[in-house]
Amino acid sequence: MNILITGGTGFIGKVLCQSLLQKQHQLTVLSRHPEKVPELCGIPVHAISDINSIPENEHFDAIINLAGEGIADARWTAKRKQLLRDSRINTTQQLVDYMKKTKHKPTIFISGSAIGFYGDQGSKTLTESSDVMNDYAHQLCAEWETVALKAENLGIRVCILRTGLVLGDDGGFLVKMLPAFKLGLGGQLGNGQQWMSWIHRSDLISIIEKMLKDESMQGTYNGTAPAPVTNKAFSKTLAKKLNRPAIFPVPAVILKLLLGEMAELLLGSQRVIPDRLEKTDFRFKFVTLEEALDDVL
Repeated sequence: MNILITGGTGFIGKVLCQSLLQKQHQLTVLSRHPEKVPELCGIPVHAISDINSIPENEHFDAIINLAGEGIADARWTAKRKQLLRDSRINTTQQLVDYMKKTKHKPTIFISGSAIGFYGDQGSKTLTESSDVMNDYAHQLCAEWETVALKAENLGIRVCILRTGLVLGDDGGFLVKMLPAFKLGLGGQLGNGQQWMSWIHRSDLISIIEKMLKDESMQGTYNGTAPAPVTNKAFSKTLAKKLNRPAIFPVPAVILKLLLGEMAELLLGSQRVIPDRLEKTDFRFKFVTLEEALDDVL
């Protein structure tokens, strides 16, 4: 397949590109830093910095949209919130506009989202059809998904992937936790009862690759492993794998003082189940947190 990818140099995208290259797909990556694409994604990958530079006769079989500034990379100021929105919604709208005008439309559009779509829901088990809590994360994800779903009006199969906390060995949220835990200074956040819905990066990539070829897949899917855990359980498991104690909890009030509104990401709770994926023939390679951490660490 000839595939256009946004966010291809990111934590998920760069490994996805490498996997797709191994399967002999042709790749074009839209990036603000095209000079980094060959090193991060692979030398055969074609890099562009502007969607308007795509030739009129180009024919993409699929478009994968993983663009978006890191949600936890900086404090949520008004300026930062605008950047989070623009990097997701504007890029997605540009892709939809491109699909409208191109003569050779892709057959599949895969667009990212996040389990923040559901809002903070405590211990309630959440599937793709669950009700939501209308907080900031939900509003951001909902607008993002609404724009992506416009591609359905063009006769294009659309898959929305609501991603959980992604585990990998060279980035993501785990890398930010490791220094403290390796020093024996890790511990639960707040009361530790908030649920963490995680997924191993290789399973997430396998989901995307399945969406590319499985024409029965359409609509919204939760990109999470089937066994979410509480923050307390996650902290204890991580400390155990590192052979360190986990005895230094961080009170919620401290997190709110340090991070402001962004503390919602760490204290909010989404107990998400990949219900629609489990009704397909998809099989997770990493079902339990212990298996995933053994591989990543």
